[in-house]
Order: sequence, then C-alpha cells, then structure tokens
Amino acid sequence: MARLGGYVNKLLTLTTGLGLAVATIAPVAQAQPTDTTHISTEPLFTKRDAWIALGFAAGTVALYPADRYFARKLQTPHNQENRFLQNTATDFRFMGTPGSIYIGLGMYLVGRVGRIDRMADLGLHGTEALFLASGTVYVLKGLVGRSRPEADINDPRSFVLGRGFKSTDEYRSFPSGHSAMGFAAAAAVTSETSKWWPNATWVIAPVMYGGATMIAASRMYNNKHWASDVVMGAAIGTFSGLKVVRYSHSHPSNKIDKWLLHPHVEKKPDGSVAVGVQIETH
Repeated sequence: MARLGGYVNKLLTLTTGLGLAVATIAPVAQAQPTDTTHISTEPLFTKRDAWIALGFAAGTVALYPADRYFARKLQTPHNQENRFLQNTATDFRFMGTPGSIYIGLGMYLVGRVGRIDRMADLGLHGTEALFLASGTVYVLKGLVGRSRPEADINDPRSFVLGRGFKSTDEYRSFPSGHSAMGFAAAAAVTSETSKWWPNATWVIAPVMYGGATMIAASRMYNNKHWASDVVMGAAIGTFSGLKVVRYSHSHPSNKIDKWLLHPHVEKKPDGSVAVGVQIETH
C-alpha cells in the first residue's frame, strides 16, 4: 500500500504539474492585440515561444528515463481493474478525438447559423488548430516509428526511422495524437476567450489545460503511450492552438476567415439574397 500511495502521488504530480505548467505559460505566450482590424507587426514566432519550446523539450527528455516506470505502474491489476479509472479513461479518450472535432465543428456551425460571431470564430479556429496538430503528429509518428508500450512494456527505446509510415499502429507511439488534440483545443479556447474576458483567463486556462492533461493521462492508462509521448503531444497541441489564433487575429484578411467567417451577402434585383464567399484573384 505504501508503494501504491507513492506511485499515486508521483502520477498526480506528473499530470497536475503538466497541466499547471502549461496553464501558467500559455496565457503569457498568447498575449495578442485585442484590436484585430489592423495587421499586427508581432512575428508569428517570438523568443518567448523558443523558451516555451525549450521547456517542453526538457520535460520530454526528463521523463524519457521514467517511461518504463510509469507504464508498468499504470498496468498493475489494481489500476486496470478499477472501474472508475476505466470509465474515466474512456470518456477522456473520446474527448481527445473524435470528441474535440465534433465540438469544434458543432460550435462553428451553430455560430454561423445562429449568427453568433464569437462562437463561430472559436469553433473555426479551434478546428483549424486540431487539424494542424493532427497533421504534425502524423508526420512525426511516421518518421520516429516508436513502439507503443502495449507492444513491449519493457522496451521504451524502440525507434526505427520511417517505420511509422509503413507498419501497423503499434509503431506510432511518439508523439501522442490524443494529447496533441486535447492541448490544441485548450490552447485555442484559452487564447480566444482571453481576448473577450481577460479577467476570466485564470479560471478558463486551468479548466481547459487540466482537461487536456487528463486526456494525456488516459492514453498512458490505456497503455497506448509513454510519458514522454504525451508531453511532446502537449507541446505540439499547445503551439498549434496558440499560433492559429495569433495568426488569424493578426491577419484578419486571411482567406480562410474571409471565406468561412465573413461570407459575401448580395441582394439581387428581385429581392432575393445570395450568400457566397469573397474570392480575390489577384
């Protein structure tokens, strides 16, 4: 029981620490102009981003030696037979994907149909962040070719360049896609809402990033990812969410927003209304 208690404390430290760390640095990293009618002179990537990336890289490297330890502990009969943990992991796994995509697309459609601009904005940019994170993860999974813990829980160092592209899913462990999706949604939501309700960021950020951390933990519980996998997934997701929102609001004339958030409305001579998109050919 003492060993189990120690393990639980370590796991809580890992998940809570990851969530709080990202929740702390994200609001700082996402400082953006509230007036989105003018193009910002701030570059898409800054020195601040480099420090954040370095922090995530350090976290991935630091957890690498402990990958096997956490994987073994999570797969003990006591933990795997716990019905509450099973159900919780299933729910959070769904929220990572496909749940995050359903929510993002749903918010966009409801916002457009109901003319709720902020909801449409949040849904569109959140979904963009999800696809950016997913694409990045797909490429890295294929290149790194890391074996999942369910293939061999005693061998966290099984990497083969390019194996992830041509082998089965058991060799696509690094980085975690579910973690990336969860953190992409968290970063996008926190970044967007910080513009509307800046005083509420201290509540929204911990809730969103805490949920994303639980998604990451669920993948470790299901023996699908090593601890270092989920930290790198969190890094990719966080940057995807922050960069999509920053770019969209510092470039309000970007074509995606023009087409999907600001369609062209034209009244015809017969009184009918035509709705289309503004396409520039120059």
